[in-house]
Amino acid sequence: MRHTISVLVENKFGVLTRIAGLFSGRGYNIDTLNVAPTQDPNTSRMTIVTRGDDAALEQIVKQLNKLVDVLRVQDFRDGEYVDRELVLVKVSVDSMSRAEVMQVTDIFRAKIVDVQPKSLTIEVTGDEGKVEKFIELMSTFGIADLTRTGKVAMPRK
Repeated sequence: MRHTISVLVENKFGVLTRIAGLFSGRGYNIDTLNVAPTQDPNTSRMTIVTRGDDAALEQIVKQLNKLVDVLRVQDFRDGEYVDRELVLVKVSVDSMSRAEVMQVTDIFRAKIVDVQPKSLTIEVTGDEGKVEKFIELMSTFGIADLTRTGKVAMPRK
């Protein structure tokens, strides 16, 4: 089962290493990890997506709460949060496929951020389902390169 965890941490040297070490030390993989400052320059928010059963996740949350620089840990349940991901995808195009790629991009409300003679770089944001579907459709044209931010999430309340 996939879990999305939000961790508010102090902006201090080594915090990311300690948190990643906690996961690896217990044999858990981090599917995605996003870290960025909050409105307070002294804190950052980490959004971690991992897999495991509820008992394992409960242990991870308890261990995270014990770390000195961790201020708050939230395990998001479905429907309790809003999430987004940003993807940049470079798609190979020729004169025949360029218009079709642009049309699909428009349907997904994505943006073309770079135009080259043989490729288009497209920015798409949305939830995981939207992003996955967009990537699937672009793969038919030929994906030359792709990068993803990983999930960012905030509670609804």
